[in-house]
Amino acid sequence: MATTEELHTFVRDALATGASRAGVEEVLTKSGWSTAQAQGALAEFADVAFPIPVPRPRLHLDARDTFLYFVLFSTLYVSAYHFGNLIFEFIHRAFPDPAFGARAAYVQSAVRWSLASLIIAVPVFLFVSHRTSKAIQDDPAKRGSKARRWLTYLTLSIASVVLIGDFITLVYNLLSGELSPRFILKVLTVAFIAGGIFIYYLWDLRAEEKGAAS
Repeated sequence: MATTEELHTFVRDALATGASRAGVEEVLTKSGWSTAQAQGALAEFADVAFPIPVPRPRLHLDARDTFLYFVLFSTLYVSAYHFGNLIFEFIHRAFPDPAFGARAAYVQSAVRWSLASLIIAVPVFLFVSHRTSKAIQDDPAKRGSKARRWLTYLTLSIASVVLIGDFITLVYNLLSGELSPRFILKVLTVAFIAGGIFIYYLWDLRAEEKGAAS
């Protein structure tokens, strides 16, 4: 898929030659770009009479978008970790390990920390997610944000590493003959959380690629 920089450069050069905005949009859509992408690229330049294309200010928007995506993915990581930790503690209570009988104080503290983290992080994640989704709907060009793409691929990388490690641990314990209910539930918990995150953001990237090809 062509990069946002290439689309931006093409629109700038086309407008500089005197091509009309409608003509640029038409040729882009005929070449495989979506209408939203073409309009978003054109919106980066002011519709004013001047010998060369005049770009609209973007520095503030880029900085704001970077901040929002940083908060979005940070709260995602915090929520995923503490949700998993909370499930782990419930598993420990349902299937106690005799070797860790004197950990009641630690369990209570861990549960409180996880609950406190989820109470704060989840609403922030949902709020920022709604804001960024609405911003993309209003301006589809923001889907090509560098911060969004880098953090999305970083999240996919982390989730894939966690999944691979989870399955390696499962196979190792399977070969060792140590598949207790407690262990299996922990493996399933990690697979559910990391797998859900991986599938969602992979689907999001593929939807973006389909939008570019449509």
